[in-house]
Amino acid sequence: MKKIIIIISLIFQTAFCFAQEQLAFPFQGGKEGMTQFFKDSLFVSQDLAQKKAIGTAVIKFTANQNGSISKIVVYYADDAILVQPVIDALRKTNHKWIISANEKAHDFIVPFVFTFNPPDNAGSDLQKTVYDNYRNRNPILSKDQVPLDETTLLPPVSVNYDLP
Repeated sequence: MKKIIIIISLIFQTAFCFAQEQLAFPFQGGKEGMTQFFKDSLFVSQDLAQKKAIGTAVIKFTANQNGSISKIVVYYADDAILVQPVIDALRKTNHKWIISANEKAHDFIVPFVFTFNPPDNAGSDLQKTVYDNYRNRNPILSKDQVPLDETTLLPPVSVNYDLP
């Protein structure tokens, strides 16, 4: 009787493990490939670096069966200046997205977090510039509901840049 109970419990555990199958990361090269791609492809403009802009931009886009992207939507951005480099880099990801064979298109949301590498001699001028940028920023906010039915939230992409 003990053997039967143990065998049945092992069968249920095995079935449960198969039910928890991990999804493949939807970018060629996996998470590390996506991180490296954006590190290499996302260029911070001179204007953004001079303003010492920091913040987050949350972008939604749709990938089709060929891995091409379309319908880029900005759901949130701490400042409008953060959005253009992200959109330019996303356009370079055509044919790199992988979606399930039974889908014609899939939506993804990816947050981008911008920070700068502070210099060793950071002083009050740097603090004032960052504060002025924060005070004068132009945020982009979603004014409507955000549908998240069949959307995949990807891990955030960190964008660290050096000051000029």
